[in-house]
Amino acid sequence: MEPRFDMFSNEIGAKFSKRFANASLVLMQSPLPRSTQELVGLRASQINGCGWCVDLHTKEAAGETTVRLNLVAAWRESTVFTEAERAALALAEEGTRLADANHGVSDETWAQVRKHYDDDQIAALVCGIAMINAANRMGVIVRQQGGSYEPGMLASFTS
Repeated sequence: MEPRFDMFSNEIGAKFSKRFANASLVLMQSPLPRSTQELVGLRASQINGCGWCVDLHTKEAAGETTVRLNLVAAWRESTVFTEAERAALALAEEGTRLADANHGVSDETWAQVRKHYDDDQIAALVCGIAMINAANRMGVIVRQQGGSYEPGMLASFTS
């Protein structure tokens, strides 16, 4: 499957990508642990089938073990995630699969998120889930391929 369009080489696509990357700096500078941000981004990207974003979040997950990265897709059936990470992954799944459920995010998941995260961390989680879903949709629409991402590549888009 060949990519349909290169968003980064198009003037409008590049301008938008730069602003999108700058917005993500707010999340990276938040008190939400970076590892949680990457796990959530990876899980949403797996669900949405965005190879480029799976590649990015796997490679940007500095310090994560291969075991944890490999088990993100089966986090419910694994023992390597904390209760807080499990709450974040549940929120990522439910927030990503809005069209698949009539309840959106369940009260049970929300209660677990509230139990483990403060307001600033929750704001970062919610915004991060929204942003990764937008990025996934762009990547899937243009068939942006996974495999070529190099850690730190997005830094060139921020300033």
